[in-house]
Amino acid sequence: MSVDTIAAANDPYEFEMQLRWSDQDALGHVNNARVITLMEEARIRWSRFASGDGAARFGSGLVVASLSVDYLRQVHYTPTLLMRVGVVRIGTKSFTVRHVGLLDGDAVFDGTTVMVPLGPGGRSSRALDDVERSWLEASMMDAVAKRGGENPATQDA
Repeated sequence: MSVDTIAAANDPYEFEMQLRWSDQDALGHVNNARVITLMEEARIRWSRFASGDGAARFGSGLVVASLSVDYLRQVHYTPTLLMRVGVVRIGTKSFTVRHVGLLDGDAVFDGTTVMVPLGPGGRSSRALDDVERSWLEASMMDAVAKRGGENPATQDA
């Protein structure tokens, strides 16, 4: 997969995120663990925007079942980072959110998070209801295969 393919992905929600001075390491890169925090923050902003009224979805809550990040380029500290967020898969009891971070038009990371809605009491998973499924379908974006593709971070110099 080329970085150009990621950068051109369709997206239902795109916005700038402010980076914090504390997001960077001694070399001026955004720390890899901070990228996960940025993904979480972006997912929360997306869910509030996508609902139209900021209403909370998934009354008993959601849990992260899986999280994956491909670091495509060094993320140099800048005041802002462009984020693209949307849904790439809807299952019976889970859905997958894709987060793409861009600097100067280049994708610097591409991550997915599998989210699972909790049932009453918050102790077990439950199936998505029709209202949730419709809301998620309205936020679909392209899913680009991550495996077997071009990753500039791992290419030989």
